[in-house]
Amino acid sequence: MCYRNDLFLETDSAGGIKTIRLADDRSNAMVDCYEKGSTRPPLLATGLGLTTFDSVSKVIALYGEPDSRSPSTKNGQPLELLYYAFDWAGPDVPQVMEVVCTAEKEGKPGQVVEITLAAGSL
Repeated sequence: MCYRNDLFLETDSAGGIKTIRLADDRSNAMVDCYEKGSTRPPLLATGLGLTTFDSVSKVIALYGEPDSRSPSTKNGQPLELLYYAFDWAGPDVPQVMEVVCTAEKEGKPGQVVEITLAAGSL
């Protein structure tokens, strides 16, 4: 079974992109969308290859420990927010990344459900 991703862009008054948000849409599951055994790279991912449905451990392996972690909820589902600040990298890259993950449950690691890259502080 496969799931669809939604991509949202927020622009400034000059048409420049301020925020990019990628979120999984589990309400639109597609059965048998890939041939059995086939693997395809994600169509939408960060520069280091992070995408929705990846594990929290992959987030940390790619980006290191977040600057902050906090509990969150959406539609009654417990979530965890990982916050990364990239202001040290200069103005030509996103300055902030927020990664929303499902909470670890019964020993099963959380999964990425949303990634937001922003030009400035969220």
